[in-house]
Amino acid sequence: MNYRKDKQGDDISILGFGCMRFTQKGGSIDIDKAESEILTAFQNGVNYYDTAYIYTGSEACIGEIFERNHMREQIKIATKLPQYLVKKPSDLDRYFSEQKKRLRTDYIDYYLMHMLTDLEAWENLKKNGIEQWISDRKKSGEIRKIGFSFHGNTEMFKKILNAYDWDFCQIQYNYLDETSQAGVDGLKAAAEKGIPVIIMEPLRGGKLVNMLPEKAKELVAKDPKKRTAAELAFRWLWNQPEVTCVLSGMNSVEMVEENCRVASEAQAGEFTQEDFTLIDGIKSAIQEKVKVGCTGCGYCMPCPKGVDIPGTFYYYNEMYTEKKNSARFNYAQNVGMRKDPAFASQCVSCGKCEQHCPQHLAIREELKNADKALRPFHFKVGINVARKFMFSQKKKK
Repeated sequence: MNYRKDKQGDDISILGFGCMRFTQKGGSIDIDKAESEILTAFQNGVNYYDTAYIYTGSEACIGEIFERNHMREQIKIATKLPQYLVKKPSDLDRYFSEQKKRLRTDYIDYYLMHMLTDLEAWENLKKNGIEQWISDRKKSGEIRKIGFSFHGNTEMFKKILNAYDWDFCQIQYNYLDETSQAGVDGLKAAAEKGIPVIIMEPLRGGKLVNMLPEKAKELVAKDPKKRTAAELAFRWLWNQPEVTCVLSGMNSVEMVEENCRVASEAQAGEFTQEDFTLIDGIKSAIQEKVKVGCTGCGYCMPCPKGVDIPGTFYYYNEMYTEKKNSARFNYAQNVGMRKDPAFASQCVSCGKCEQHCPQHLAIREELKNADKALRPFHFKVGINVARKFMFSQKKKK
């Protein structure tokens, strides 16, 4: 495993374990499977594990795994204050205490203000005493390093970057987001201040692997170095010395082993002109096809009317990166055949989802487009017939 230094000179593995997307089993995290994946990562040198207060079950899951495997002192835990829920000063201690209890620890290595999108959010925290609170927690040793995760534009990222003496930051960054979100300019601005940068969504929620259009897949297949789509995306990031650690939501032992292999080989400055040309070709092929830049993060959920927003956009994009009718069938099967349907047509345009979307997508408008594309008349009829049949049969049982 390769490592890069944080602001205080401590080693961080260049591959971090993103703990938002553990496999579910029976409505909760499959802890045995998660444990196997985490132990594989640990044995291969991964020392940075990222979670958050709102990642359902995640903090408790990794807390139990770290405790029963006696790993706590050998790894670094990163978790996040749900700053958007803070209404009064006492909330700071309340959420932090709950997180320490879930994680079965008395200190957090890397603590982030979760999802800052503008300076107003930071100013609200200041009104609730966040600066003194951080100072007190650092003095007590309960927080080792303080940072923030960001979704917004480059200009706002720089303002937040300069608003406090941060120890690190976390941004969405990949070869499709080079000039959006914080972007490469934000990455370099952080590096100039000596602030380590943790990368989230390196594969755009898996879309830079699972939803590549055929043209992009052909380009990857022709790579003379025989790299996979995921490996190319990771190496593109690690090629940049300003990148400290890349988070990956790994949910199989095989994926962990492969990502660790790449992280043990990748070096800053290794890309050739041919490598950059290949990435540019893949990027162009993707941009020709994708309809909505949804990463599947789920921050827009739950929808008050039950719409599966990430699922809808997943299959909407799949129509244009794969085959239209197979995407429609998958949508009908996976979204339309639930006991409580989750169709885009259930949207009442309340706008709650757009307030929380890190990508700032026009969700309400895109849901209308997606529903029209995914459910042409004959599919609507077919879904209705299938639902009536399936649920009438269940009633008979």
